[in-house]
This record gives sequence, C-alpha cells and structure tokens, in this order.
Amino acid sequence: MRALVLSALDGPDALHWSEVPDPDPGTRVVIDVRAAGVSYPDLLLTQGRYQLKAAPPFVPGSEVAGVVVSAPPGTPWRPGDRVCAATPFGGYAETATAAPDRVWPLPPELTFVEGAALPTNYYTAHFALVRRGRIESGETVLVLGPAGGVGTATIQIARALGHRVIAVVHRSGADEFLRGIGADDVVRLGEGWAATVRELTGGRGVDLVVDPVGGDAFDDAIRVLAPEGRLVVLGFAGGNIPTVKVNRLLLRNVSVVGAGWGELVRTDPSALAVVSDAVADLVRAGLRPPPPVEFPLAEGAGALRALAAGEILGKAVLVTPRRQT
Repeated sequence: MRALVLSALDGPDALHWSEVPDPDPGTRVVIDVRAAGVSYPDLLLTQGRYQLKAAPPFVPGSEVAGVVVSAPPGTPWRPGDRVCAATPFGGYAETATAAPDRVWPLPPELTFVEGAALPTNYYTAHFALVRRGRIESGETVLVLGPAGGVGTATIQIARALGHRVIAVVHRSGADEFLRGIGADDVVRLGEGWAATVRELTGGRGVDLVVDPVGGDAFDDAIRVLAPEGRLVVLGFAGGNIPTVKVNRLLLRNVSVVGAGWGELVRTDPSALAVVSDAVADLVRAGLRPPPPVEFPLAEGAGALRALAAGEILGKAVLVTPRRQT
C-alpha cells in the first residue's frame, strides 16, 4: 500500500508519499481508508511538539473514515461496514488499523469525507461543551479560534444544542462562513473586543468560553465571563500558554477548566461510545459538517502547510480515489 511517511520531526516538509508494507492487523480492525482528517495535533506530531511522541519514520494521521476489511473475532465489526475510527497514528495511508473500541459506525447520513471530520473536532467540541463546560439550557457560548476545525465544530454543536453563539475571530474574510455555520454574532478579535461582547450580552457577559487558542486573548476571555461562568481550555494554537491570576476567579465565581479529549479516551475508552452516540443523535437531527477542504491523500503535506498558515476554514480532509459514499 501507499502512505505518507514522516522521515524526520521537521514538519510537513518531511512527509513523503511512499510504498510501505500493509499494516499487521494483530487484534486491530483493518480499514480501507476513504478519507482521513487533518487536525492540529497531526501538525504538532510532525514537528515533535505534541504530547504523544513517535520516532520517525512513521505514518501520521489520527482519524479516518472508510470500510472495514477485517476485524478480530468477537468484535461487532464486519467486512463492508462503513466506519469512522481514531487511529491515533497511521491514518494518512490507503489502509489503516484501529483498536476495536476506537471504531464506531459512520452515520448513514454522512459521506466518508464528512465522517472524517468527526473524531477529533466534533467529539472534542461535544466533550468540551457538555461534560467539561456543563452547559445548561439558555446559556451563551463564546468561541475563540472559531474558523478552525475545533472552533467550527464547537459553533455547530452549541447551536445544535440550542445555545446562542458569539464567535470572536482573528482572521479576515471568515465572517460570512461563521454566520453560515451558526454563529449568532461575529466579533473581530482586536482592541475593544471584550467591550463589544459585553454590549452584545447586555453587560452580563457569556456563560461559557471555549478556547483552543490561548495566547493574548485569554485574560480578556476571563473578563467577559458572566457570574459563575466557565472557560474551557482546549489547547494553545496561538503558541503562548497563558497563566491564570486566580484572584480574578474569585471576583465573579468563575472557573477555568481543561478539556483533554484524547487523554480522557486514553484513560476511559468508554467515553468514546458515549460521545459518538450523542453526536450521531445530532447528525440524525440535521447536524452536518460544512464541506471540508479536500486534498488528495498524496498531498497531505500541502494540507498541513495550509493548516499551519491559517488558510483552512473549517476542516481539511485527505481523500483517496475510492472516496465515494
């Protein structure tokens, strides 16, 4: 089979489209890959900057959608099943394997390309909003980094759950896209953005902030929380890891909580089925990822470079010639 092999921890430029041996299935499910999601952790992994480490050469790629080729006896999977899977390595290949408990049915309403957008972004968003953010009926959500994959998913999940969403965006040209996927208000990240948010909320502030960015916006994000509001930290795509002046938490009884989806699944694999079922329910009710930006599988390096440059609105997905639904 062919795959994108990372030869050194030098980022996307070290990826090479190569012929490699078929993976050894062992006790894993073998999947004919039709589409593979491109995520920010994949980018960090190629640079050696992610918490999960692998020594080159290896095949990156943490999320796929495709068709089951084979599965161990005693598992629910059968050849021909349409599935999504978390790999967490090896997804950028024509064939991938996954542990049986990291595989779940691809909702029949979705294409393979749409399905490849689910595992990292939509499951993370649901986990952040519901389990970690403990969102309640009628609350308002503010999303930082809203034009990226996790931000896009957070907007859509929050809207699907019936909440008002304010998107605070840095990159230009994304306003129409964000409103199109469900943002009620779009605020430009810059001087005075927090005051604008307070105006939009009648001075009260927002109940929940979802922050995959970190960096300079973090302090103002705490300031725009309503009394007993929560800020959920997903990551630090902005580069800087902020610190918390805990006296600010006391002033309005606000909280800062972490949401590490990958770590939760590692320690509690049963959480994957709970969240995947919840997202599947939203899909049945009408949730659809916006059309991902597609790249041929062999051009995955270009997709990661585009992601690093902030050129992807929503989600990038690598597709194979067999991508048909």
